Amino acid sequence: VQLQASGGGLMQPGGSLRLSCVARGFDFSDYGMAWFRQVPGNERVFVSAITWSGGSTYYAENVKGRCTISRDNSKATVYLQMSGLEPDDTAVYYCAAQKGFVTRDRVDYQYWGQGTLVTVSS
Repeated sequence: VQLQASGGGLMQPGGSLRLSCVARGFDFSDYGMAWFRQVPGNERVFVSAITWSGGSTYYAENVKGRCTISRDNSKATVYLQMSGLEPDDTAVYYCAAQKGFVTRDRVDYQYWGQGTLVTVSS
């Protein structure tokens, strides 16, 4: 099983990004997918999730309206688009997979990617 996240880097405040996460080794279309983020020394926190079909999406309050999660089951890939980037968005972003329903709790996720670092700074 592998989740390969990409798309991080140094971003300008007010800018936008698109993270991608490619899944291998399990039936992607059976899994809800989520993005979490973590600042060193802090807990890994929920950002967004999408159900297996893509029919429902969920967002943390502090990214709602700036963030869009989507998936392409034919490519076994989940995306996170974020705009209006702020320095507080600086973190390592992780994608995660959960069989069945999605939740906001990291302990419910079975598979994790290695993370991609996003730094928002001028």
